[in-house]
Amino acid sequence: MMADESSSVAERNGLPTRPKVLLVDDTEAVRVTLQMVLEHNDFEVVAATNVNDALRLIASQRFDVLLSDLHMPGAGDGLTVVSAMRHSHPSAVTVIFSGYPEMKEAAAAILMQADEILVKPLDPKSLVETIRERLKRGVKSVRSVENVANILERETQATIDEWFLRVELEPTVISVPLDYEERSGHLPQMFRDLVSRLRYPLPLGTRALVSPSAAKHGLARRRQGYSAAMIVEESRMLQVSIFQTLQNNLHKVDFSLLLVDVMAIADEVDSQLAQTMASYVAESQIDALPV
Repeated sequence: MMADESSSVAERNGLPTRPKVLLVDDTEAVRVTLQMVLEHNDFEVVAATNVNDALRLIASQRFDVLLSDLHMPGAGDGLTVVSAMRHSHPSAVTVIFSGYPEMKEAAAAILMQADEILVKPLDPKSLVETIRERLKRGVKSVRSVENVANILERETQATIDEWFLRVELEPTVISVPLDYEERSGHLPQMFRDLVSRLRYPLPLGTRALVSPSAAKHGLARRRQGYSAAMIVEESRMLQVSIFQTLQNNLHKVDFSLLLVDVMAIADEVDSQLAQTMASYVAESQIDALPV
């Protein structure tokens, strides 16, 4: 199709005569080839070599289409770019592509963020047709996005209940008989601490805040007859339950901050475990003193 024919089709469909595409790929050969294909088919193309460049362009320019590789080195990946585009330009069509064929089978969560996922190598004709079709149809209804702190705050009780079931199904590991409140009474405060940590992030490398409730928990577990291994296993299962909650809400998660939040969750839970164990060991030493 000639450029003028393409323009007339676009005009009849109420589309921009030269849709503006942000192309993001760290591989020069792919980037140059795709840019040539798109420009030949009457798209205006702005190219970025990495996530940070893409984010700067999204903040400073308007785009009709995002075409981004899913996997790129450095901070973030294609989903970070998609999230940024969704926030800044909600009417823009978002298309991501991957060199891994299995991604097509595992694309459900990704497609909650992007409009389309393609697998390399990209067929130029199919790519152009896909973008044009998406422009005609418009973007999907923009889903509501929640940050991890809000999700964990909203799902605190459900996560605690799920954790309790996991614990109760491990009688050989958690053998001390306790009721629900005795077993899980420390967790609401831990979740409040965790949500606060996510909302007010600590600088990288900063020691986690002291938690009086974690120390109190260590004393309680010692007096309830827990072994150190039981406390560690409970903490491990807590992280599993938290990440299961995030998995259950993956269609709502803001991917742009997910990795940072997951690191903060792991650090906070491990920090509270360390404080729990410190008070547990101190209590054990006191118990060992002669009367």
